[in-house]
Amino acid sequence: MRKLFMLLFLTVLACFELSTTAVAQYNNWSVGFRLGEPSGINVRKYFGTNHAFDLNIGTYGGLYGTKRSYRTGEYKSVGLTIQGHYLWHKALTKSESIRGYYGFGGQVNNRRYYPPRLNGDYENALSLGGSGVAGLEVFPVGKPYSFFLETGGYVELLQAPFFLSLNSGLGLRYNF
Repeated sequence: MRKLFMLLFLTVLACFELSTTAVAQYNNWSVGFRLGEPSGINVRKYFGTNHAFDLNIGTYGGLYGTKRSYRTGEYKSVGLTIQGHYLWHKALTKSESIRGYYGFGGQVNNRRYYPPRLNGDYENALSLGGSGVAGLEVFPVGKPYSFFLETGGYVELLQAPFFLSLNSGLGLRYNF
């Protein structure tokens, strides 16, 4: 799985370096990847003068350790997650090449849960909660891509109310 992500990363990076005709914009679509918690594909739609919707689809539970206490048992693997945020963003420089953003949304996770009652066996645990994020995005002048760094948190509502998790990551997006 890590080799696949590394190959994808290098392929996308090569495409970004070869492209020189587009100017990075924040009022369109952008697609890329995010490394962190969660890791995976990232899609962002910019609209209006300072709004966006951000969607992450990928893995959950790999960055901070695959073994973690949860309810009366524990997680022992990486799971699948879908995370979405409504964002507000603002230029932090006159050239608008650095933008700050924050937003709120939700997250759905699916992981293997090992409760004591199953004596070492697992069940799939689907969880749902709210999340928030804040970050910085850098648009290099004359390039069609952007870099981002963000942090936030996840508060689970269903299966384990108030289970907390730090969500942070960095990534690269192609803007078109």
